[in-house]
Amino acid sequence: MSTPALDLALSDWLALFGHFMSLSLMAVGAAFSTLPEMHRYLVDRQHWLTDPQFTASITLAQAAPGPNVLFVALMGWNVGMNAGGYGAALIGAVVCLVGMLLPSSLLVYFASHWGQRNRDRHAVRAFKQGMGPVVIGLLIGTGWIMASANGDPASDWPLWLLTAAATIIVWRTRLHLLWLLGIGAVLGGLGWV
Repeated sequence: MSTPALDLALSDWLALFGHFMSLSLMAVGAAFSTLPEMHRYLVDRQHWLTDPQFTASITLAQAAPGPNVLFVALMGWNVGMNAGGYGAALIGAVVCLVGMLLPSSLLVYFASHWGQRNRDRHAVRAFKQGMGPVVIGLLIGTGWIMASANGDPASDWPLWLLTAAATIIVWRTRLHLLWLLGIGAVLGGLGWV
């Protein structure tokens, strides 16, 4: 299923930039934690990307060497390609990537200096401890969106069994993660998950 050519005005590009700026401030832990909101905005609400384009952007970026945040640029690239070709694709990639990186980078820079100066305060320590459950919740939401791309994730019990087994192995053993990734790749290649 392909997306028809989009006609994006300057206001659309600014809205995209503003949305990714707001996502940047919500990306606790990593940009990956905002995938459900990206999907809602780009696919469900604006219809600028299809589900396969959204998933392909993430998959391609994860397969490529480099930082994980590359999927944001690929989403912008795909929005631009749908809007009019390579020039618009370059604009889309820059708009999304800069929108995602700029606010959080500035926030981290200034907050880390403040946090270092006030590290002994009770509120600073409580904030750091409270962010763990938030990140875990956002990552679970991301996993659910990614699993939904291939159908109903609730009925895919082999995937959930493999996820639970991998979680327990990581938690209770010192087995290197590359072994688990390799096992997952073999099971996926055999069509078992």
